[in-house]
Amino acid sequence: MYGWIWRHIPGPLAVRIVIAVVLVLGIVALLLFVVFPWLEPMLWFNNDTV
Repeated sequence: MYGWIWRHIPGPLAVRIVIAVVLVLGIVALLLFVVFPWLEPMLWFNNDTV
């Protein structure tokens, strides 16, 4: 999968590295700000009371 993505990124090596870093940061941001907050109420280990 990563090889397929790397082959399809256009440009020379420096541009490919920058685009790959931006893609990784975008995926991390999507997970942190959209997926994990949506998933958090459904986690069974968050229902603890003290």
